[in-house]
Amino acid sequence: MDHHVKDLGLAAAGKARIEWADQDMPVLAQIRERFEAEKPLAGMRTAACLHVTTETANLMRTLKAGGADIVLCASNPLSTQDDVAAALVAEYGIRTYAIKGEDTETYYSHIDAAIEHKPQITMDDGADVVGRIHAERPEMLEYIVGGTEETTTGVIRLKAMATDGALKYPIVSVNDADTKHLFDNRYGTGQSTIDGIIRATNRLIAGRNVVITGYGWCGRGAAMRAEGLGANVIICEVEPLKALEAVMDGYRVMPANEAAALADIWITVTGDVHTIDAHHFEVMKSGAIICNSGHFNVEINIPALREMAVSEREVRPLVEEFTMADGRIIYLLADGRLVNLSCAEGHPASVMDMSFANQALAAEWMVKNAASLAPGVHPVPEDIDKSISALKLASMGVKIDVLTPEQEAYLASWQEGTV
Repeated sequence: MDHHVKDLGLAAAGKARIEWADQDMPVLAQIRERFEAEKPLAGMRTAACLHVTTETANLMRTLKAGGADIVLCASNPLSTQDDVAAALVAEYGIRTYAIKGEDTETYYSHIDAAIEHKPQITMDDGADVVGRIHAERPEMLEYIVGGTEETTTGVIRLKAMATDGALKYPIVSVNDADTKHLFDNRYGTGQSTIDGIIRATNRLIAGRNVVITGYGWCGRGAAMRAEGLGANVIICEVEPLKALEAVMDGYRVMPANEAAALADIWITVTGDVHTIDAHHFEVMKSGAIICNSGHFNVEINIPALREMAVSEREVRPLVEEFTMADGRIIYLLADGRLVNLSCAEGHPASVMDMSFANQALAAEWMVKNAASLAPGVHPVPEDIDKSISALKLASMGVKIDVLTPEQEAYLASWQEGTV
């Protein structure tokens, strides 16, 4: 089997949507044009485990233009856009294994199909390919020169592996590039998370108590967008500095135990386990909506919720209603999976333009430099970050100043002081 998608008959619709997204991804388009001419990834077998969306399709087109031999699988069972998966196979000739709503067995069979490609480059969103290779397919390590990682959760896993001495090849942390997390995580996750909640529930945000657990870049973005729609935003944090920043940004900050009784809508974006737990379910108001925009569906203790509920049913697509013993009702969106991709379309193309420009250029850099890199997690080189910023500004028609030779000399000196 050289692909596994829902229906190849969806390909034409998928291609139209891929082309629509491409119009708002000018930086990646410029890279694709250069890759087509230079072929910096010629013959490099690449296993990509990413959300199969229109934006990802344009990254795959770019890697293929650069000469890469790609297999793509989904990095989340609910994030696949089936028409896009069909188009990647039928219109662009890219082997794709992804079906929206696939069960766990199918999900890992698709990852295994990507691993069977004997990749030289891995490209992850959540580190599932890296983790599976190290844990179950170590014989594949001999082929791999390096990899990239897209998301915060994946970077956390990889750094833990590196600390334990378990990570056997170098990986570039695309997530930590400024042109990724400052924009993708904040503006992308912020907008798409609220979009997913609204699409799933059709509930008014204004006047609601929206609790957000985690005030990293994703949490900041969600808070900013919820506030913009008129929500009363409450932040729950464990890091004093981030909690202080949330206070200074004008939000109420309190422990989750207190916030639980106030929440109308609760969003988790921490990358950690059970940030909404059984003791929170016990005090939630009836009608509370809970959802997650972190990578894995472990941030909400769903097994505990199912055990505590006396009944459950699906009341809208991807909206489960849990009735508690005392008659209270709690609503869970998208089985606790990424609400922005499960219930909506994920990040807008404009921000993914920068994220995937980082992926493409990091893959090129890895191929050139892997031999000199030790196993571990490596930052995106600063010159790549700056070049993407410059290309994005140019595509937006924005010009900026340039330092004069006098100003450069002053900044590089120490002799001058107060005059």
